[in-house]
Amino acid sequence: MPIDWSPLVEFLHHHERPLLMTHIRPDADGLGSQLALHDALTTLGKKPRVAIASKLLPRYEFLDPKRTIIEDFRPAAFADRDCAVILDTGTWNQLGDFGKWLQKSPLPRTVVDHHRTQDDIGGLRLVDPSAEATGRLTYEIIRALGVPISQYAAHHLFMAVATDTGWFRHPNTTPATFALCGELVSLGANPTVLYEQLYESATLARFKLTAVALDRLATRADGKIAYTEIRLADFPATGSVPGDTEDLINYPRGVEGVEIALVFIEQQDGGTKISFRSRSADVSKLAEKFGGGGHKLASGAYVPRPLPGVRDEVLTAATQLLSEQS
Repeated sequence: MPIDWSPLVEFLHHHERPLLMTHIRPDADGLGSQLALHDALTTLGKKPRVAIASKLLPRYEFLDPKRTIIEDFRPAAFADRDCAVILDTGTWNQLGDFGKWLQKSPLPRTVVDHHRTQDDIGGLRLVDPSAEATGRLTYEIIRALGVPISQYAAHHLFMAVATDTGWFRHPNTTPATFALCGELVSLGANPTVLYEQLYESATLARFKLTAVALDRLATRADGKIAYTEIRLADFPATGSVPGDTEDLINYPRGVEGVEIALVFIEQQDGGTKISFRSRSADVSKLAEKFGGGGHKLASGAYVPRPLPGVRDEVLTAATQLLSEQS
């Protein structure tokens, strides 16, 4: 069901200095939505600022090489903001240090998201799980604001939608997806350049880390579950960085006969990050059992406990989920 954007339009018209935020470990959907909305609000004469609450992954540095728009979040540096617009997440555990700050702040806020899992962050909540990407929702916001979509915004919105549909491979891709992206190309988006920058510019270290993940690839439940893991020691051993783990989930998911794919990543604080993917099982429910969430076929979680025990618990729960659905 289409979202009525009029409350958000009124909200934005009544605020001059929005803080545009997205989730930690920002991806192309969150970043593309931030940059496109920043462009539109600037056109309206507003003074928006874009911030992230964790490191910008190396693969996205091309979006703002000199970091003139994307800023690292520091509470004192954003004390002048008069509202916050949170894009591509609606859960506290995906907001990092910004979330801790926001919980104590009276700053008016709104959430724009397409994930099923949501917390009560307060303020306006505009969520459409049927949208293939937050980039689509951002496109609708810009249209509702009455702002022409610039070539710059179109380019970043195309990136947002294309990446969150697996470059139009995932089941969330619909005829409407192609219609939207066709319009964005007509407005100046360049798919060729985006694909080369996102998928054909990996470092040698990233390939070495991928080789480690492939070497550890294993299966459970008669081949219906595939999983791998990355340990802290793997980063210095390969010269890679934590951001290089993005997209590793595609390898266990690509194993023939697999229904549920998992990647376990050891964290600096001793916890474990988990990526979940599925062809049919609802892994958002599985992720929620471990404090995470997301989409039916693509979710994530963070568990503040060591990887070996978490891995065994998640594999047991995933096996149980498959048995309940058989």
